[in-house]
Amino acid sequence: MPAANDIRKGQVIKFNNEPHLVMETQHRTPGNLRAFVQVKMRNLRYGKALDQRFASTDTIEVLPTDRKTLEFSYADRGTYAFMDPETFEQIELTENQLGDVKNYLAPGGKVDVLFVDERPLSVDLPASVALKVVESAEGIKGDTASNVQKPAKLETGLVVQVPLFIKEGEVIRINTTDGSYLGRV
Repeated sequence: MPAANDIRKGQVIKFNNEPHLVMETQHRTPGNLRAFVQVKMRNLRYGKALDQRFASTDTIEVLPTDRKTLEFSYADRGTYAFMDPETFEQIELTENQLGDVKNYLAPGGKVDVLFVDERPLSVDLPASVALKVVESAEGIKGDTASNVQKPAKLETGLVVQVPLFIKEGEVIRINTTDGSYLGRV
């Protein structure tokens, strides 16, 4: 097993019998103390982030990982199906595994899935996605003096604030990090 000095950003390590994604590492050598490695990591099962200090000689178990780009197929009763476009095999994830990611999934949309020990653990979205507006109130004519916005319901059920000129049936681009409107497609 590798030493704590060999931990790098992006690796998945086993800590307290849970898989953790390493987000940041710093090797420190204070004046008269022994060297240590400060690691910022996120639990992949629960999403909780934590800072942990390891002695530079500690051994850490690095888990084998694999990233695949999958295509979202459909959702059925809390289960979301994804297809590998190369092998055409189907992978199903639950609502709990996806979390807020489900608000940005449209059929045919591509996501990166992190597999640890051949099991899907986390889903990464692209920076923005294109979604169709299914419900939106009409804008009031002449109300354009400032940046006035209105709520719009998208095909996934997500409600975002959009400019007054956006109408039902239009496809808009949404930022996946904060759920903000970016523009029309």
